[in-house]
Amino acid sequence: MNPSRLFILRPVATSLLMVAIFLSGLIAYRQLALSALPEVDYPTIQVVTFYPGASPDVMTSSIAAPLERQFGQMPGLKQMSSTNSGGATVITLQFNLELSLDVAEQEVQAAINAAANLLPPDLPAPPVYSKVNPADTPILTLGITSATLPLPQVQSMVDTRLAQKISQVTGVGLVTLNGGQRPAVRVQVNP
Repeated sequence: MNPSRLFILRPVATSLLMVAIFLSGLIAYRQLALSALPEVDYPTIQVVTFYPGASPDVMTSSIAAPLERQFGQMPGLKQMSSTNSGGATVITLQFNLELSLDVAEQEVQAAINAAANLLPPDLPAPPVYSKVNPADTPILTLGITSATLPLPQVQSMVDTRLAQKISQVTGVGLVTLNGGQRPAVRVQVNP
């Protein structure tokens, strides 16, 4: 028996079936979840390197360039961008969605190890990497200054009071502090 014959012989049933399929499709479309920022776990890793006292040009040539050469050889790397400032380099690596974040971490660590002998020997600490979710963009950025207090005291006050209060607000996932002045002692032995 031909399946189309049933629909030709019963036009009312065919019309009702067509309307039922259309309505179920319309209802399913309205219940479809839409989000401006869907919760997709992009395999993104950020590599941060500190070299106190170095200019942005030195950071670019001595730190970012060797690391970028090693990172560029990793399979599955989709996009790489770097930001160089005085004393700091931030390299953001975004991998293909098919790549597991754990595998990407291992590749990044291997690339950092391979670039270790190309970095300056007086680098205080090796590059540090961390997982990053691009959907977790900051929603609040504060700039704190004082005309009466010295900068280290402002830094201490923000660190001990303000950051703790903000982190206690419901829904706050992370509070980070940038800038300020922290006292440091650098001892360099002259043999």
